Amino acid sequence: MTEGRTWGPFSPIPLGHNTTDAPSGGRMSESAQGSRIHNWLADNSSRQQRDPERDQDNRTVGRLRLGVGVIGIMLPPAVPLGNEILRALGSKTPIMPDSISGSYYTGTRNVFVGSLCALGVFLICYRYNKRDDHFSSAAGAFALAVAFLPTSPGEHPTARQEAVGVIHLVCAALLLLMLAMFCILSFWDPAPTDKRHVNRLYLTAGAAIVAFTAIAGIAQLTKWGTHWKFTSVYICETLAVWAFGIAWLTAALEMGALRFGAPSPRTPLSADPVRHAP
Repeated sequence: MTEGRTWGPFSPIPLGHNTTDAPSGGRMSESAQGSRIHNWLADNSSRQQRDPERDQDNRTVGRLRLGVGVIGIMLPPAVPLGNEILRALGSKTPIMPDSISGSYYTGTRNVFVGSLCALGVFLICYRYNKRDDHFSSAAGAFALAVAFLPTSPGEHPTARQEAVGVIHLVCAALLLLMLAMFCILSFWDPAPTDKRHVNRLYLTAGAAIVAFTAIAGIAQLTKWGTHWKFTSVYICETLAVWAFGIAWLTAALEMGALRFGAPSPRTPLSADPVRHAP
């Protein structure tokens, strides 16, 4: 018997595999046992079939991914550019904060808070499969916490501001970790030969997020690069945010987020095309 199963977090293409029933009253062959174990792992992992009654259509999912990616790409340069414009208009705001979170204390505070709120809403509204639902909801909650619990100011923080700042840093690190897990787990999703390079991009992006977040933490603790015009913390945060932005933009384009026209009708799971993992 053959069953079609849909897998995949970032992959928009449903995947499938074969199962073989054991002969009635006979001993199950090794291949049949392997198929049954493979099916059990698939059914009990986060790579679940999408629920056509609960999940969003592909266009909605693709555009939510696009929104997340655009915010990731645009936020780091928007802060200094916005401050430059405000300075040209007569504001006394500093141009370059020590970190992206430090833009809360510059003229682009609303850009920072608004971007994080939009990111949080996009992530919480994002629905694709059980695994993605968990990670996106957690990441969205952390994004909102980062927006509403500001980092401590650079000079003369109060005890309360320092305590809130610690929570901010923890939530920011967890947000980036959740976004990295999207990428890293997507690398392990089965893919045909012509899609493997996309999976490698997800793995690279996930590893970059983790690496640059760790370097930013070390730089924050050791005060390394604080005298640079673009501080080491800001540079590392920018590279980490760009990494997840590129990954989400790639995932959106895979799903045809920029494709216009009438959406195709939802196909029942039983009629989904099946492709085999390599």
